Amino acid sequence: MPPPSWIVFGVLCAVLAAALLVGAYANASFAPDRQHTHHGQREVPSAVVSGGPIVSSTGGATRSYRLPPRTVALTFDDGPDPVWTREVLRVLAAHQVPATFFVVGSQVARHPELVRELAAAGHELGVHTFTHPDLAVLPDWRRRMEYAQTQLAIAGAAGIRTSLIRFPYSSYANAISDLDWPVFTQAGDLGYLSVLNDTDSRDWALPGVDQILTNVTPPGYSGAITLWHDAGGDRAQTVAALDRFIPLMTERGYRFVTVTDGLNLALAEAGIDHRVDAGQAASAGERWRGRMLTWGVQGADRTLGWLGVIFLAVGALTVGRTVLLLVLAGRHARRRRAAGWSWGPPVTEPVSVIVPAYNEKEGIAAAVRSLAGGDHPGGIEVIVVDDGSTDGTAEIVEALRLPNVRVVRTPNGGKPSALNTGLALARHELIVMVDGDTVFERDSVRRLVQPFADPQVGAVAGNVKVGNRDSLIAKWQHIEYVIGFNLDRRLYETLRCMSTVPGAIGAFRRQALQYAGGMTDDTLAEDTDITMALGRAGWKVVYEETARAWTEAPATLGQLWKQRYRWSYGTMQAMWKHRRSLLDRGASGRFTRRCLLFLSLFGVLLPLLAPVIDLLALYGLFFLDRTATVVAWLVMLALQMLTAVVAFRFDREKLSVLWVLPLQQFVYRQLMYLVMIQSVTTALTGGRLGWQKLRRTGLTPTPTRSHSG
Repeated sequence: MPPPSWIVFGVLCAVLAAALLVGAYANASFAPDRQHTHHGQREVPSAVVSGGPIVSSTGGATRSYRLPPRTVALTFDDGPDPVWTREVLRVLAAHQVPATFFVVGSQVARHPELVRELAAAGHELGVHTFTHPDLAVLPDWRRRMEYAQTQLAIAGAAGIRTSLIRFPYSSYANAISDLDWPVFTQAGDLGYLSVLNDTDSRDWALPGVDQILTNVTPPGYSGAITLWHDAGGDRAQTVAALDRFIPLMTERGYRFVTVTDGLNLALAEAGIDHRVDAGQAASAGERWRGRMLTWGVQGADRTLGWLGVIFLAVGALTVGRTVLLLVLAGRHARRRRAAGWSWGPPVTEPVSVIVPAYNEKEGIAAAVRSLAGGDHPGGIEVIVVDDGSTDGTAEIVEALRLPNVRVVRTPNGGKPSALNTGLALARHELIVMVDGDTVFERDSVRRLVQPFADPQVGAVAGNVKVGNRDSLIAKWQHIEYVIGFNLDRRLYETLRCMSTVPGAIGAFRRQALQYAGGMTDDTLAEDTDITMALGRAGWKVVYEETARAWTEAPATLGQLWKQRYRWSYGTMQAMWKHRRSLLDRGASGRFTRRCLLFLSLFGVLLPLLAPVIDLLALYGLFFLDRTATVVAWLVMLALQMLTAVVAFRFDREKLSVLWVLPLQQFVYRQLMYLVMIQSVTTALTGGRLGWQKLRRTGLTPTPTRSHSG
């Protein structure tokens, strides 16, 4: 990928990380809950402890105020909420009374239209912090940030500032402790009036309407600031109690005021010539910064929402693919192993094996020996097409002096050209195509061509095995070959939509290859391209699990990246090349619709979106329910382990290697994600990828057949 693409990808990752962090902050993931107990009241002025619910502490001067008798201020915490705040507004409007709403800044950013409605209806706004933390355990700078961000959110929504504040988890004046008092003094120095309450509805506990009325009604005819909630859960009881409380108090001669109006009444009755303003107009800069804060929170919420949708989609695709594999691939395996099952009469026609080779000196001798020594009764002709090698590949093959092996030298023209050259020189109608680093078992050619007993079969995919399984990376690839390739081929054969006959071991009818136009260099995945062409032409493409070939898997992450990048990009090229046949009638359209559907869903979309699983798992460990996150991840791992066990049983492979499967989730899967992302980016930007030649060390002599453990 060109460097600019990596920069764009890095920027997108940074934006996504920022959105997730903003979402975590707005969802109070960094906000500590109330945990501490009472810490004494030695430092709290006695005038405050025994005073009223409105506290002013500025410059060392501390005062508290009560509302006058027969005066009630309705105050609501934790909103705005799109459902219950509107229900509260409906009741207030019906009775034509004002109220004071202590709003949570993150909720203001999510529902700014509600805050505008509150202000337009004449209700008063107060700060209830941005994320509802326990302020007593936060440092000073964090408290200031909580207040300032809430003010900005209010400014962006309603264009005003407020001087009222209510701290989360606060209650009555006589409950203020030494741990809480510095919060009050700091807020006072910042110009805030701290508002507590005289009566608490405790509606959050859902005690019933009658009990809420009992809790909130002041004794005698004393004035009261009453505490209610318009968010945080089902507030139907709150709304019903409010609808009864207002007429009840009106009948008792009470007047309803906002907190500021009630304070001004108290000041006037005390003969204090001072008036507190309900709010001030915010500056243009504050309004713009408030809107930006709102956009940031809403953008983070939308990002998390879309990630949640993608998570569900990935989960559905994963489960759907697993069910299809277990049901259809299982049916395929049981049918093949049923007593008396066969493709038909034994196929004994001679076979031509084409080996395109470019600088394959490390493994070519073992590959050619394994092919020439096959036990196919009709005879095997091996044609090694040396595609301009510079490492003596052709000389190594010639030095073997095997009677049924021919070496053809051509200028370097690429793998498709070498395969077409071999096809033109082949003497027989049954063609096997093999990579130059692949070692066959003695009976592989014979087993591979048996499906041609069915005249409708045009191509056969063999069973590719990883030969170098010593390293952890190779073990991961071994698992992937058994699960992701061989199990998939059982499924795709059953659905008649096989997309790839692997270059390492594949057999073809010459007639089918010629009808499809031979091998082309239109894509970097010539094996996928020709397989799709054969499927469109109506030929059956099948999988023969007993024909096994051993290939040398990339031994480093860099080499693996190059190989999978070419595979992914080449597959997308083939999909694009054959896209127009989606609308074809007959066999071509049926095959293409099935093939491209499964490739798009499971070959491109699923690996492209699967990083969301890891992303949300990481997010959940830090910011959500850790237990639920771990359980969800373990369920996904168990699903993968089940699929792996089934696939390994079908392939008669030892299960002991599956101990590395959990480790595969932390490195290998992420590498495959990045490969797919890079491939899609290259395709979308119109880039052209060249052939990625891998370094080989060569396999040991033909491995013996393994058995399940």
